[in-house]
Amino acid sequence: MNAAFDFSASGLVQSRRQMFQTAGMGMGGVALQWLLARDGFGAVSGGAPNKLKDGLHHPAKAKHVIYIHLVGGASHLDLFEHKPELQKRTGQLCPDEFFVGKQLAFIRSQPTLLGTPATDQFAMNPSGQSGLRLSNLLPNLQEVADEMCFIRTLQTEQFNHAPAQMFLLTGFNRFGRPSIGSWVSYGIGSENEDLPAFVVLVTGQVLGAGNSAWGSGFLPTVHQGVEFRTQGDPVLYLSNPKGIADADRLKSVEAINALNRLRLADVGDPEIATRISQYEMAYRMQTSVPELMSIDDEPKEIHELYGTEPGKTSFANNCLLARRLVERGVRFVQLFDADWDHHGNVFGSLPKKAKDVDRPVAALIKDLRQRGLLDDTLIVWSAEFGRTPMAQGANGDGKETKAGRDHHKEAYTVWMAGGGVKKGHEHGMTDELGYKPAVDPVPMHDFNATLMHLLGIDHERLTFRYQGLNLRLTGVAGNVVKGVIA
Repeated sequence: MNAAFDFSASGLVQSRRQMFQTAGMGMGGVALQWLLARDGFGAVSGGAPNKLKDGLHHPAKAKHVIYIHLVGGASHLDLFEHKPELQKRTGQLCPDEFFVGKQLAFIRSQPTLLGTPATDQFAMNPSGQSGLRLSNLLPNLQEVADEMCFIRTLQTEQFNHAPAQMFLLTGFNRFGRPSIGSWVSYGIGSENEDLPAFVVLVTGQVLGAGNSAWGSGFLPTVHQGVEFRTQGDPVLYLSNPKGIADADRLKSVEAINALNRLRLADVGDPEIATRISQYEMAYRMQTSVPELMSIDDEPKEIHELYGTEPGKTSFANNCLLARRLVERGVRFVQLFDADWDHHGNVFGSLPKKAKDVDRPVAALIKDLRQRGLLDDTLIVWSAEFGRTPMAQGANGDGKETKAGRDHHKEAYTVWMAGGGVKKGHEHGMTDELGYKPAVDPVPMHDFNATLMHLLGIDHERLTFRYQGLNLRLTGVAGNVVKGVIA
């Protein structure tokens, strides 16, 4: 206990420091502002101190991001890659260069090639005026193909789920680094002081990397993603305990933060500043979040557009919530959807998963466009890696089953829409069998550098000093992929 305080039957005895607090902002408030300024923070926005207090590094093309991650690695070859030669050579042994000396997650003997079925269900006909090819498994996304910008040659260095998820989302393959959403929160904060800068919505099981995929790593914890739930309390422990009124809760927050500010003035620990802002944010969220998460008031045509079911947890509901979040100024919304890891029976499993996401993602693009929000909202469709053009004939149980695809890191497809990217465009091209880049490979750090650039952030200049180093999302690498920017 600080020596300036004493407890008596009547409560706290006022000290000189407390007297100073009663005048204007108070000593704790002065100290907080000084500490934030000392560390290069700007105004507190949405509970998250804003690093770029002097403005963005360059004009931003996007103000918000909705980042969709298909957990497990969707089969890009069967959704977006038209490879007639691979179809033609299905069943032939793969070339030695695809297998000999390569690291694969589960394939142990030289596999055969596996093309997409030559059926109407899996056909990839040109869509829209741009002629981009999307599988017939995605009929709604075919309707918005002219809004999409494909990167065909994204490369990762990791071939197992958790390391690959962390490499994509944190720029590093092990725990302890901030996620891209946390970097964005740290850099530019939120536009709404009543909501976090970074919100996470999960459908199905949490990915292998766990909450490190939206963690703040060595950044102040105020920048970690806040997971919202679509059933029960939208945020855990957000509701008042039974018998506690809002006025009582506010008094508790004020009393606790008065003590926290005094402690902050004494020791200067940034985590205390985080605690202060989180208590205050939690209180404000008690009003803002329940209204936000209730989609019942959306018009009937919007529910029909997305295929939502109010009161249930679904990917469609999360897409609609993502629109509501960015509409209210949340900077970075991350959607995770599970069960895309198709080591067996890929052609039997993929149609159902594609149906789950096709309608709501297309609806999200259409809805943002009709509201005038698409131009400054960047939508990202991603996974931690792609799938092999070779067949995996067993599903890990030693019994032959319908073919699946193993993890593939050499090249895979992601796409973006809105937020300053080219429309109806594709960047890069893989070889005729879809194994590796033939033109314009895009390393992972280049992809992340590009996302940051679209938000007005120079990835080389947004750093945080930790363990004697000025660390950044992209490590010591990364170049902006200018070919995808409008």
